[in-house]
Amino acid sequence: MGFPDFFAVKPGDLDRMRDRHDIAGLIRALRSSDFAVQTQAAQALGSLGTAAMDELICALKRKNKNVRLGVIGALAIIRDPRSVDPLTETLRDENLEVRWQAAIALGEIGDERAIGALQAVLRDTDKYVRYGAAFALAKLGWKPETAEERAFFFIGMQEWKAAEAVGPAAIPALSHVLTDHDRAVRRKVIEILGSIGDDRAIPALMQGLADSSSEVRWQAVLEAPKCGIDPMYIPRGLSRRPRTAKNALVAGFLNFVLPGLGYGYIGKWYGIMIFQIDITATVYLYKYEGQGSTYAMLVPLYLLLAIHAWYIAKKMPDF
Repeated sequence: MGFPDFFAVKPGDLDRMRDRHDIAGLIRALRSSDFAVQTQAAQALGSLGTAAMDELICALKRKNKNVRLGVIGALAIIRDPRSVDPLTETLRDENLEVRWQAAIALGEIGDERAIGALQAVLRDTDKYVRYGAAFALAKLGWKPETAEERAFFFIGMQEWKAAEAVGPAAIPALSHVLTDHDRAVRRKVIEILGSIGDDRAIPALMQGLADSSSEVRWQAVLEAPKCGIDPMYIPRGLSRRPRTAKNALVAGFLNFVLPGLGYGYIGKWYGIMIFQIDITATVYLYKYEGQGSTYAMLVPLYLLLAIHAWYIAKKMPDF
């Protein structure tokens, strides 16, 4: 048994902590690397009811992500109205899993005071968090009052056909979601904007042309004419994209100084193999041929490898 395992929390320990109302101990158990222990500790805290509320609310500020997640799970079980405000603040947590779980918990608690904050979370940059907010709002019985609100809600629920059916009024919501970290989401948004076919989507499509993902950029190329962008101007939009091609001079220089690293720089799998062969060959030649002969044999080879890496990098596509 290793040193850390000696102090590991066991399921039986959690039962005893619950029976003793050891709230602090159960909160510490949430830090366990064992998911089963985390879950049981959260359930045990939830079973203690409102007696645990003060310590749980304080623990929402802990730096440990697992503690915050476990505390939110416990608060969702207890469903005390006092947790609404702290959980609403947690919707701004830096960690997306914490924001997501906080949104779900507010839906479980069922207090309508959370509706305004959850509506704002429909504009989060992460699809999981938006889904949690939309799911919670549905559970709270919230109904969108405007077309734009409907669009944000449908996007949150990943109901793309419904979002498209909103029509041009969905363009602001769809444009906002182009900040999502998932390129599949951004690509879908561009596709829907093309289907809507309104010139008010032009700024969003221009943003899509400059996207970091080649898939999103290509979808924007296909959809741009449908929204009134003249094909003449599409290359100009693409020219604003992040450059993905590697510097050919850097690739050549690396391959000359340390053969194989230049290949690694441009993403070729055999770079590390060549690097290892070079090290072995250099050591062998130094030992049996001497320094002068070693350089005489290897430098021309290094030059050829440098030119080869430069040539490959030069030919690599930038799209």
